[in-house]
Amino acid sequence: MGKRKSRAKPPPKKRMDKLDTVFSCPFCNHGTSVECRIDMKNLIGEAVCRICQESFSTSVTALTEPIDIYSEWIDECERVNNLEDEGA
Repeated sequence: MGKRKSRAKPPPKKRMDKLDTVFSCPFCNHGTSVECRIDMKNLIGEAVCRICQESFSTSVTALTEPIDIYSEWIDECERVNNLEDEGA
């Protein structure tokens, strides 16, 4: 009689690192001064600089992370700068 085959152990789960919620401000260039908050009750995401009081708000979904809000802010700043360059 043969030996029973043992079941292989599943590989250990990889731990996901937490994403940042504090970033550098695109206006005053102060590091770690922009804090992103998500209000899931009202579906609003907000990024606010503690130094220059500049802020950005956008709508969010259940999958939105703080880095997404900050990225949208940066994209909007670049879009506005490109419009000013074309108009000048």
